[in-house]
Amino acid sequence: MRRRDLIMLIGGAAALPIAWPLAARAQDAGRTYRIGFLLPSTRETLAVAALFDELRLNGFVEGQNLIVIPGGFGIPNDRIASVVASLVAASPDVILAGPELPLRALQKATQTIPVIGMTEDMVADGLVASFARPGGNITGISLLSPELDGKRQEILIEATPGVRKIAVLADSNVAKPMHLQQLQQAAQSHGVEALVRGVAKRDDVISSINDVKASGAQAINFLATPMFSVNAADFIRQVTSLRLPSIYQWPEDAEDGALIAYGPRYFEMYRERARIAVKMLRGTKPADIPIEQPTRFELVINLKTAKAIGHEVPSSLLLRADKVIE
Repeated sequence: MRRRDLIMLIGGAAALPIAWPLAARAQDAGRTYRIGFLLPSTRETLAVAALFDELRLNGFVEGQNLIVIPGGFGIPNDRIASVVASLVAASPDVILAGPELPLRALQKATQTIPVIGMTEDMVADGLVASFARPGGNITGISLLSPELDGKRQEILIEATPGVRKIAVLADSNVAKPMHLQQLQQAAQSHGVEALVRGVAKRDDVISSINDVKASGAQAINFLATPMFSVNAADFIRQVTSLRLPSIYQWPEDAEDGALIAYGPRYFEMYRERARIAVKMLRGTKPADIPIEQPTRFELVINLKTAKAIGHEVPSSLLLRADKVIE
């Protein structure tokens, strides 16, 4: 565990004796709440720990007044259907799920159990009617990823002066052809060819990285998807070994060794999901909770990685970074 993350979690726990009694008054005395999950992240990840910390701070404590339906963490795509069936049968008070594929499965399976989702674009994915009025039993967080994918591509091109060919790695299970075409056109406007590669399975990511390197790509834009961001260490090591500049979805990725990352904080998005869950557990209907969108985005550049791959990041970009790791 990184020292920064340990301090964050300890800080949350330290506030617990004060915050818990105050928050507990908003809960029904003597009631036990039941929460389900359908996530690609494992229970042991720091982001999930942050989520449970936020629930505790608001008076929902596992083992006291909160029961977690088992079996909902670290779920690969081929197990979604079976987990959805068991979750719906358990009838929890709320389900936290995402990304798009698990949410689509839940959308078909239940129209009554409140669901909190997080996808790249909740409206465009057809999961909610609108940001202000989600309708139905689903609400959550929309990450603005189509726009941010383009912004990250611009940053990557700026970070690699003279680049002529970049790779765009996409999750082929959910990637929209129009979005990929727009990224190619945007790159072309800068005189850069964008080589799009769809990846259907996590096990194929490393080979796809090797393929685009062999195809002459000089940098990689990892598009927003849990396939590339959950447990990304292997991918970061591979692009570093191939001396490929790359950019990722979450600032934490650059802190863990990626060259560049731009977007909202992963931990904060998990805490926000917990805050939405608190509203639902206290009785607010999903249809009455507007879709949340991130408002703070961080550009993090890792100069240790730049040195390791023999790449010089332009000073103009370094000056704009929110954090530079040296």
